[in-house]
Amino acid sequence: MGVFWVVLIVIIFILLISIKQINEYERGIKFTLGKFSKIMNPGWNIILPIIHSYSKIDIRTKAVDVPEQEAITRDNVSVRINAVIYYKIFDASKAMLAVENYYYAVSQLAQTTMRNAVGSVSLDELLGEREKISEEICSIIDKATDPWGIKVENVELKDIALPEEMKRVIAKAAEAEREKMAVITKAAGEVEASQNLAKAAETMSKIPGALHLRTLSTINDVSSDQSNTIIFALPIEVLRAFEGSGVKPIPPVPPKFEEKTTQIHEERKDV
Repeated sequence: MGVFWVVLIVIIFILLISIKQINEYERGIKFTLGKFSKIMNPGWNIILPIIHSYSKIDIRTKAVDVPEQEAITRDNVSVRINAVIYYKIFDASKAMLAVENYYYAVSQLAQTTMRNAVGSVSLDELLGEREKISEEICSIIDKATDPWGIKVENVELKDIALPEEMKRVIAKAAEAEREKMAVITKAAGEVEASQNLAKAAETMSKIPGALHLRTLSTINDVSSDQSNTIIFALPIEVLRAFEGSGVKPIPPVPPKFEEKTTQIHEERKDV
């Protein structure tokens, strides 16, 4: 009777230590006598000592920070670039059996793929089409990691470091482009202003007195500041404006009156 209880206690003890818990975000890889037997789902699972062994694999999305890599673009510009990769395991058995260390393998594959992708594009494409290049890198890595049971969800290029000389060249190019746009805009404004001035001059020439009113309006605007000195030049068009406005000009001096005035001056000189 004592042997029975001893055996029973031993069996209960073995069963207790054989219960292994797998969390919801994990999957277990079960081996029976060293051979893969099945994938253990979340919950309690029986792992008998000596006969069975197991390993846990986290199936949550992981972020791998790819170290900064130095690469040369297609147009022979040296850049330093780093990225981050998001991936998750969709087949725990492949991740355990097909590759020794999937975390290290994914990191090394990402570094190599990133350098190759940068070398296949020019600097302008690298700076202006980050999303497209990231998608290409993600597609290449995802295809290579499928046999490992790994799904690459996204690749993001974090930073692209350029040499100081290239930064100055790009800044000069951007400044020149801005100056070009400014000159074009200014020239277009001058053309539009000249067209408007031509229309205004044509309108004023057709309407009597319009130029005189415009002159007075300009003088009024300038005279608002007392520190300004106004030099007023009377154009001939103003006199013509008076002709059209109905104002009678000052009559000329009669010839007889001019002769009498001349005689009076001569007599005074004789005296």
